Amino acid sequence: MMKALWSVEEILSATGGEARGLDPATRIGSVSIDSRDIAPGALFVAIQGDRFDGHDFVAKALDAGAAAALVCRNRADALGEDGLIVVSDPLDGLRDLGEAARERSRAQIVAVTGSVGKTTTKEAIRTVLSAAGETHASIKSFNNHWGVPLTLARLPRSAQFGVFEIGMNHAGEIGPLSEMVRPHVAVITAIAPAHLEMLGSIEAIARAKAEIYSGLEPGGTAVINADHGQLDILLKEAEAAEVGSVITYGFSERAEWRILSCEILAGTTRASIAHAGDEFTLTLNVPGRHMAANALAALIVAHLSGVERPVALEALAGFSAGEGRGAARLLGSGEKKLLLIDESYNANTASMQAAMDVFAAQAAPGGRKVLVLGDMLELGAEGPAMHAALAGHVRATGAEAVFLVGPAMSALAEALGEAHVTLHVSGVDEVVEPVLNALAYGDAVMIKGSNGVRLAGLVHEIRGRFS
Repeated sequence: MMKALWSVEEILSATGGEARGLDPATRIGSVSIDSRDIAPGALFVAIQGDRFDGHDFVAKALDAGAAAALVCRNRADALGEDGLIVVSDPLDGLRDLGEAARERSRAQIVAVTGSVGKTTTKEAIRTVLSAAGETHASIKSFNNHWGVPLTLARLPRSAQFGVFEIGMNHAGEIGPLSEMVRPHVAVITAIAPAHLEMLGSIEAIARAKAEIYSGLEPGGTAVINADHGQLDILLKEAEAAEVGSVITYGFSERAEWRILSCEILAGTTRASIAHAGDEFTLTLNVPGRHMAANALAALIVAHLSGVERPVALEALAGFSAGEGRGAARLLGSGEKKLLLIDESYNANTASMQAAMDVFAAQAAPGGRKVLVLGDMLELGAEGPAMHAALAGHVRATGAEAVFLVGPAMSALAEALGEAHVTLHVSGVDEVVEPVLNALAYGDAVMIKGSNGVRLAGLVHEIRGRFS
């Protein structure tokens, strides 16, 4: 029998909606906003997106097995009489449902934000908490005005832990989402010039991230990365928000949980950690100093959540990077393989430098090193200088072929000089064939750029050609 997430009656109570052609006792097993991934017994929420209106897919969702559809009152009459829960606005209804899920939950709730490393840190936290009990977490990067309430609405009653990623493009976005999630622990991974065009300064970015404090439960804990110049802003904002306790972590001498050393070998990371007079070793199945910091945040959350250190360390030993966030694959069936490092999901100066530091330490399996970099988006007037400043990191990777994608990469191309740039193109479609033709088994290739550059398409083509 399907495990009930909600009943129709509970959804009506949470949203103030009106049921049409539905038994209040009907069990709902899942919640979705995408008619393409409907499971039998699901609730389909017909929200208005940037490109599509969910109401146009209600019939498809019901035909696919959805038990009910949450729809707007002014569209309901045209959708028929059966299987509908009618509300003023489906997105507001989804928020109401998320808040009801949070209200009934007895789980330890963790929220994660920051300029870089949010999703990887969220996944590391999910990994360590899952080793101790039932854990519900955001999927992909469901961290915005619909992703957070959708993840909350999917929170099972039985979950012992909940992990939520919270993102933003503008000031004022994180606060309301944090107040919906109401975390017991709020993690800020790092501050970097992401969305600089929207916020104007890195100090403003720090203050916007600090909005996560507004939702902290009384006596809650803020866990803050100390390896950036805006730590004092975050500490001051925490004091102003009367945060119950603050823990800092990272490589900085100011960190309470400190990474004393970090060694990267053969695709793994081994870090020495010091805390409260104790020293121990953290081992990861993924390379990178930044990965050590992300994992340390997860270790602290585990500590705060009552998970024993050996359990958390063992879980992290098997942790690896996700698709688009440093995932490494060896492609091919012969003795020589192609190493593909996929960093195609996101890019700013901090993540670019961290990724290239990893690539610099990476040897090709038996050929050349190839680097493909796409534009860092939303940097505003400082964008050209920030792109140009990557030149030294590019050279340090030892890449013998460098492909640049996007108009903003003109500044980096100029800083590197023609001798160091294999090809610079305006869009990803122009680089696919040149990169495919340049690669051979034995090579190592890293793909890194902002998601909007669509370098994931190039990753897909490389996997198709060399798998």
